[in-house]
Amino acid sequence: QSKNYRYSTNHQIVIDADTRLIVVVGRPLAGNRNDCKAWEESGAKAAVGKTLTIADGGYPGTGLVMPHRRRKGEDLPDWKQAHNKSHKQVRARVEHVFARMKTWKILRDCRLKGDGVHHAMLGIARLHNLALAG
Repeated sequence: QSKNYRYSTNHQIVIDADTRLIVVVGRPLAGNRNDCKAWEESGAKAAVGKTLTIADGGYPGTGLVMPHRRRKGEDLPDWKQAHNKSHKQVRARVEHVFARMKTWKILRDCRLKGDGVHHAMLGIARLHNLALAG
């Protein structure tokens, strides 16, 4: 809890990059929870199953597809650079959905405890999907 009485939470959300629809909203965890642990504990990993899922660089060892990193003093081969470029383009679509979700006032001024944050996130995800589906 910060001094302005807002609780920090870690939400794991899975988005279909082609349609930009929100597919999975995991249970919220404490904001200081590591992303790798949050991926498993939130239920998002179980909901996705064996589906190929990409993520940013904060999920090593989780089985998610992450961008390639170069080692000190060496350059990435062309195929890894091409993979990183396509990865970055897909991630940009996903990040735009995250930004759109964060514009909802209920999340910006969230003072909800318990399941309130989860229900608010589920509601926002549903409204986001309805707005895109028309």
